[in-house]
Amino acid sequence: MWRLSTRTQAPHARASQYRCVLWSDPDDEPPEELRETQAMLRRAGVLVALAMFVVMLLLGLR
Repeated sequence: MWRLSTRTQAPHARASQYRCVLWSDPDDEPPEELRETQAMLRRAGVLVALAMFVVMLLLGLR
């Protein structure tokens, strides 16, 4: 009848109990400043990769 959890030895909650949650999940979005920093680092990474490609191309042509 009661299935006990191996970690806590507490009975499993039924699905109907999960519908009565009184709090909401927090947003998963990072703050605006962090989003701007991530975008800047992404652009810098693209520029570094492009610069490496150009340098390798120039060294290969020598």
